[in-house]
Amino acid sequence: MKFSNSLIQWYLQNKRDLPWRNTTNPYLIWLSEIMLQQTRVAQGTPYFLSFVDAFPTVFDLAKADEEQVLKLWQGLGYYSRARNLHKTAQYVATDLQGNFPNSYNELLKLKGVGEYTAAAIASFSYNEVVPVVDGNVFRVLSRYFDVETDIAAASAKKEFAALAFQLMPKDNPAIFNQAIMEFGALQCVPKSPDCGVCVFNDSCAALQKNKVASLPVKSKKIKVRNRYFNYLVVEDDFDNTVIQKRTAKGIWHNLYEFPLIETEKEEDFDFISDKIQNEFFKECEIISMMEYNDKSIIHKLSHQHLYIKFWKVTLKGVIDNGINSTVLKTFPFPIVIHNFIEKEYIGFQKNVPLV
Repeated sequence: MKFSNSLIQWYLQNKRDLPWRNTTNPYLIWLSEIMLQQTRVAQGTPYFLSFVDAFPTVFDLAKADEEQVLKLWQGLGYYSRARNLHKTAQYVATDLQGNFPNSYNELLKLKGVGEYTAAAIASFSYNEVVPVVDGNVFRVLSRYFDVETDIAAASAKKEFAALAFQLMPKDNPAIFNQAIMEFGALQCVPKSPDCGVCVFNDSCAALQKNKVASLPVKSKKIKVRNRYFNYLVVEDDFDNTVIQKRTAKGIWHNLYEFPLIETEKEEDFDFISDKIQNEFFKECEIISMMEYNDKSIIHKLSHQHLYIKFWKVTLKGVIDNGINSTVLKTFPFPIVIHNFIEKEYIGFQKNVPLV
């Protein structure tokens, strides 16, 4: 009880004023929790506000076109979250008449809603006594109680959830859940926390045993795959270009990109030039080819590192299905391509020096 009281008192004095904390509306809480998966609060907040402005209710989100949703999501990454968000909104709006499930177990049945998100919505919207367990909770509890369980183990979440359940006040689970997550985000941070000003510096087992830096224990290593993307940025007689939709399962599903040559390693101009001449744009004469960037842009995803080059391909004639730069900017792209379009491609068309 002392732990909970001290934690909640700290929270009331130090909590951030975040837009989704001033409501019990399950739609807004669900939206914020999906957005904040794998995303920092500072990055996610503008997106949350944009989504609420564009889609004030679950019915508005359900009626939206998927490309509109993906365009607004552009830059947040993990785009399957946006697709699941849209599908769940359609289900809630149509099958549930706009009413979100009001219990943890029923919330778990929604597409894209896992244990953590279901617990957050259930406690914040309906005050259900169910603990949230995320990276912040793992870190705070493992340090305070010196729990050496590997948090990558299948049984870890159940163990930490049981501990959190014992600690949480049963008359106000929402504030406990908010408090422990906020404490992990602001005070008990992953690296070099300022334990000297911590409210638990006289009772934290990890601090007393000099184990703060080694907890929580996480042994699982992510194997990273390197991929090499060469994007062909076409320009025809009308300054039109061409794009394609990524329909295959995997990264960036249903987002757009330029025609792609994926290679096993970084390739030189001659290799890419030969590929372009023999396999692409046969309806038009190729006038010239050049690199936009001589060094690959390294774009890091959780399990993949992408080495990306953009190649300018100037054509004589008119490309099939070509679009101009104004239309181009309306499509949803992976952020690395969006940034190229904004900074490099549009500038190149206007004869602005590349930087």
